[in-house]
Amino acid sequence: MDHRVSPLRGGPVMTAEGYMTEKVMNLRGLKCPLPALRVRKMLSTLKSGDSIVAECTDPLAAIDIPNLLRQTGDTLEEKAEAGGVLTFRIKKK
Repeated sequence: MDHRVSPLRGGPVMTAEGYMTEKVMNLRGLKCPLPALRVRKMLSTLKSGDSIVAECTDPLAAIDIPNLLRQTGDTLEEKAEAGGVLTFRIKKK
């Protein structure tokens, strides 16, 4: 039985550690520094092991979000680009 929820919808995901929350953030159209600031704010509301999928269109997010994660100590699990949209999968430490 697969307990995963579509990453496009967000919600609880069953892992070996138990249920974790995955939040999807639509940050399309926001310009620097707003995507990084919104990710920082969302990270502050999550518990350890929870994830964010941040979708951005600002090319500077490719620099800002990894820099933010170096400051916070959270993990960039995946980074992808398709159709002008940068997608970051981030795990809260």
